[in-house]
Formats: sequence, structure tokens, C-alpha cells
Amino acid sequence: MANITTSRTWFITGASTGFGRLLAEEVLKSGGKVVATARRLDKIADLEEKYPGKARVFALDVTDAAQIHSVVAQAVTGFAPVDVLVNNAGYGIAGAIEEATEDEFMPVYDTNVFGLIRVTQELLPHMRQRRSGHILNLSSIGGLAASPGWGYYQSTKFAVEGLTEALAAEVGPLGIHVTAIEPGPFRTDFLGRSGVEAANRIADYDATAGNARRYMDDQDGKQPGDPLRAVRAMIAVVESPNPPLRLLLGASALKRLREKLDAWQKEIAAWESTTVGADFPEGE
Repeated sequence: MANITTSRTWFITGASTGFGRLLAEEVLKSGGKVVATARRLDKIADLEEKYPGKARVFALDVTDAAQIHSVVAQAVTGFAPVDVLVNNAGYGIAGAIEEATEDEFMPVYDTNVFGLIRVTQELLPHMRQRRSGHILNLSSIGGLAASPGWGYYQSTKFAVEGLTEALAAEVGPLGIHVTAIEPGPFRTDFLGRSGVEAANRIADYDATAGNARRYMDDQDGKQPGDPLRAVRAMIAVVESPNPPLRLLLGASALKRLREKLDAWQKEIAAWESTTVGADFPEGE
């Protein structure tokens, strides 16, 4: 692994499991520094023991603005300036739009979207001051192509895509890179411990949104994506002198996006006259 990794400090949310945990370990193995955060401190405490002086761990709930402010201040002033922010904390909910209640879907938005915003806003002043940094926002292929049964989760990732694109344009001139990471199905605990299903079930949606529930039960542990290869790809993005705005991960993600783009091009062409006909005629 390139030596440049050893000179960076990474701030990772949701570092107790999945991509967050693996990424923290890979960076630390390479000699880099990591501020690992998770809601449960006991799930990440071992990192400080294994990598003394290189890892700092903090309990952090990204829905708690005061806690974010405190943790970022402690990390930046008491450990090291943060070079890379990884907004990884998040989870999904399976169920039709009509099935999920506000008590079920609002926490998904509060974590996946507003939590990401809160953490980013706390760290951006430090990156701006130093005129350097890289932000990785964990999105999903579901942030580019939605499917029945995942509407709430995927709409949070659509929001992450828009935030990432706008932020990249805002901070690029200041020397800060921003990249959306868009995995397909990877063998993490997303369908297991991190997966949530809407309690309400409506039979009319069984053939559509119901497939998302069945997918959670049938595919957990069978996903084609290798999480270790994914986090190494994330590190490669940060080490690149010309990092991408978006990085798809996994062959299935690439296939799904290409299928959407092909269908979209056909639809645009079919409705082009209606589209351009919505303007005032030339000269008016």
C-alpha cells in the first residue's frame, strides 16, 4: 500500500461493523491514523488497544449534534488534524412507501442524510482552513437507481448523491475532494443486523415491495461483493491525484446503472418534443 496512506488521519463514522470497521483496520494496518466512531464504544474499543497512538475511538451517534461537536473538537485538537472524513454510518429499511410509518422512516433520514450533514459541517471548517482534505460519502447503487421495497433507504442515498455533487463543486476550489461511494450488494451485515423491515404489511405490495423483504432473508451472506476489496478501492480513491466524483463498486452496480441509463435515454428521446415544447417559442 502506498506510503501516502501513513501520513493521513481518517475520521470514520459507523466503524463498528461492515465497511467502516474494515476500512479502519486497513488504514491502521498501513500505518495511518484513524478516529473510529460508533454508537457503541465497546464495539470499537479494541482498536485503541491494537494500535496505540494510531487509533482513537469515540462513542458517536450522528443524530446527536452536540455529541458530534464534542467528538470532532476532541479529535482535531487532541489527536490529529483530519485529512479524510468517511460518512459511513447508515442503515436501510425494507417495505413499501405506504407500509412504513413515520416512526420507522424518519430515523433512517436522520441517520443517513441529516447525520451525514451534521458531521460534514463540523469537519469542513478544519479542512477549509488547511485547504486540503477528502470526504467519502457512502451512497449506494440504490442512490442512482431505485427499486420497489427500498424507497425510503434509496431516497436517502439519492439525497447523498445530490449533496455530494453540490459539495464537490463548492469545496473543490478550496483543495477539498468529495466522492460518493456507490456499492452494489456486498457481503456486509446490511441485510442482517443492520437491516430493518416495516412492521406493517399490505398484501397488494407482496409482488413488488415484498421482494425486498424476501431478498433480505434469502441473500444475507450471499452477496457477490467482497467488502475488503471495496475498502481497498476507497483507499485507492483517496490516494489518487485525480479522484472521481462517483465510484461504483461491484459488477452488479455497473450493470444496473447502465440498464437505467439505456432506459432513460430511450424515454428522453420518446418525449423530446414534449420536453422542448414546454419553452416559449423562439423570439417570445
